[in-house]
Amino acid sequence: MDSIEIHKKLRGKIFIAPKAELKTIEDLSTLYTPGVAEPCLEIAKNKELVYDYTFKGNTVAIVTDGTRVLGLGDIGPEAALPVMEGKALIMQQFAGIDAIPICLGTKDEDEIVSAVKAIAPTFGAINLEDIETPKVFRIEKRLTEALDIPVFHDDQHGTATVALAGLYNALKVVGKSHVKIGIIGAGSAGYAIAKLFHAAGFTDLVVFDSKSAIHKTRDNLSEHKLELANLNSSNFSGKINEFSGADVIISAAMPGSLPLETIKSMNKPNIVFALSNPISEISREQAKELEIDVFGTGRSDYPNQINNSLCFPGFLKALLDLRIRKITNEMKIAAAKAIADSVGSPTKEKIVPDAFDKKVVGKIHAYIKELSS
Repeated sequence: MDSIEIHKKLRGKIFIAPKAELKTIEDLSTLYTPGVAEPCLEIAKNKELVYDYTFKGNTVAIVTDGTRVLGLGDIGPEAALPVMEGKALIMQQFAGIDAIPICLGTKDEDEIVSAVKAIAPTFGAINLEDIETPKVFRIEKRLTEALDIPVFHDDQHGTATVALAGLYNALKVVGKSHVKIGIIGAGSAGYAIAKLFHAAGFTDLVVFDSKSAIHKTRDNLSEHKLELANLNSSNFSGKINEFSGADVIISAAMPGSLPLETIKSMNKPNIVFALSNPISEISREQAKELEIDVFGTGRSDYPNQINNSLCFPGFLKALLDLRIRKITNEMKIAAAKAIADSVGSPTKEKIVPDAFDKKVVGKIHAYIKELSS
């Protein structure tokens, strides 16, 4: 059965199911009125009890405006709903989390922030998804500051965490530790990868957008690109095809954005992650021809799938169970180490675990719990 057929047959990939049955008048009076007034009054006295008496502590809002859906672009909130349902399905089946898609009919930053703040009392965490950059950076920052529940942006936090996990194991395979890194793309993924890599101690890195390297002397940089310019310790100012001697290249851009001359000029052994999805910047066949030593993509039909589905179920489960209010770099680094450690003996063809590896959720939870204790 193809995708259209199965989506039409299912008419949605998730549904709400009851935890209790209403069979008698006593059931109704206990679970609804008048009995329900008792937990209501307890929560009114102490709002923290909402975690004990309702589904808040295990429920995530998946929020989008439909402006950057997969590789499809601005297709609108209705067209984004199948993706949000898919995220909710993964959260439920991989981590036992209840998630509800919230597809907003506005592209306005202030309206999105207001809407999420207004619905926040219902949820234990917010998952921002498929919102265009740089708007999403501001939304994530404003909501993180305003809310007392964690705000997780999967295109940033999830992708960066799995990329770091892949890098940890790829470095074990090639036997390197101090590496020169080029990152192509300054959108959500590229920005977050650069920031997290730097926080994890990889400080010899340069980020490239469609014009050139992002460096301190470039004019008219946006706020998030100014942050990336400050990471460019060498102040390299050329274009990506002029960037030579790299040990690692991470591309989170689009097909064709990774010049072959850049790969050919890399130090050996080398590591390349081509994360554009569904079509990666270079194919596996090209990677073999170029003799790339460790090659990763976002594709499920290639080895070494650098996919955020390895991160967000376990990460969100930890956030909810541990009642974490704010996400830190230390938590993301801990999650990356958990994902990396889920692979017993890394090889060129196996630097990250499979998406269905049941150890991963528990390891992420344990590593973040140890960090938080």
